[in-house]
Amino acid sequence: MKLFRRLRGASKANGRDTIVFLLSLLLAFSIWLIHNLSLDYSGVVSVPVVAESSIEGHSRFSSDAVTAVARCRTSGFNLLRSRFYAERREVRVKIDRADLHSAGGENFFLAGPAKNSYVQQIFGDGTALEAFISDTLMFRFPVENHKKVPVEIVNLLTFRPQYMAAAPIRIDPDSVTVYGEPLHLDNIDRVYTQPLTGGNIHGNIHGMLKLSRISGIRLSEEEVRYSMQVTRFVELRSTVQIKVSGAPAGKHLQVYPSSAEVVYHCVFPLTSDPSESVDFFVDYNDFAQSVTGRCIPRPGRLPQGVIDYVITPEVFDCLEVD
Repeated sequence: MKLFRRLRGASKANGRDTIVFLLSLLLAFSIWLIHNLSLDYSGVVSVPVVAESSIEGHSRFSSDAVTAVARCRTSGFNLLRSRFYAERREVRVKIDRADLHSAGGENFFLAGPAKNSYVQQIFGDGTALEAFISDTLMFRFPVENHKKVPVEIVNLLTFRPQYMAAAPIRIDPDSVTVYGEPLHLDNIDRVYTQPLTGGNIHGNIHGMLKLSRISGIRLSEEEVRYSMQVTRFVELRSTVQIKVSGAPAGKHLQVYPSSAEVVYHCVFPLTSDPSESVDFFVDYNDFAQSVTGRCIPRPGRLPQGVIDYVITPEVFDCLEVD
C-alpha cells in the first residue's frame, strides 16, 4: 500500500512529463510507421476493372467488372490502400481498340504483353509489375443500336483581304458512329462540330474540334481533327459563251442568255491567264430532267491554279429546238 501511494504521488507530481513522454512515443511510432510504409514491398494486388473502349456497334463500357490480379512492387501505402479498397472500388481503364481481341459475340479479351501498358491505370502510379497472375482479362461489351453518319463542320472563319481557302476544310474522321434508341437514331442524318471561329486568317490552320452533343445519343468520337490550306489569291474576270454538251443527234438547245460573266479566284502569283482555256457547258441531260428548263452551266475543266469561280447569272433558261 505504501508503494502504491508513492507511485500515485509521483505520477501526480510528474503528470506533465508523462504526457510529454506519451506524445513523444506516439510521434516516434508515427515516424517509424510512415518510414516503413514508404518503402517498396512485393505483394499480390487484385483490382476490379471496368473496361472502356470504342468498339463499333457495342457499348463503350463493359457490362461488369473483371478482377485483374498481379504481383506488383510498390510502396506499403499502395499495398495497404489496394487491399482495403479491393472489394469496394472499380477502376475504369481506357483500352485501345487495337489491344482488344474478339472472343465472339459481345465478348472481347485483353491478353499477352498488351496488358503491361495498362499497369499504371489498373494498379496506380508508382507500381512496378512483376507478373500478372490473371493472364487474360475477358470483358463483355453489350451490342447497341447504331448507325454511321457524316460529320459536318460549322465554319465561322473570316479571311484577310485577298486570302481564301485553297480547298475545303478536311476533317478526320469524316464520319462517326452514333448509338442510341431507334427513335432517336431515325432523326439523325449528320453530326455537327462546335463552331470553328477565327478572323483575319492568312495562313494554313489545323487543330481539334469537339463534336456537338445530342441528347440521348452517344458518339463513337468526341472530337475530330481539322486542317485547311489557305492561300493568297487574285481575281480574273472574263466573258464566256455558254455551250451545250451531251445533246443527241437531231437535238439542239438554245441557251438564254448565251454568255456570262465569270470571276476566277486564282492562286497568287499567276504565271499565265487560266481563263483563256475554260469553257462552260449546259448538260443536255440536266435539261431533259428539269421541270422548268432552267439549268446551271459547269466548266469543262478548271486549269491548275484556279481555286473557284463565280458565274453571273447562275441559272440559264434553255429551249429545245429542232
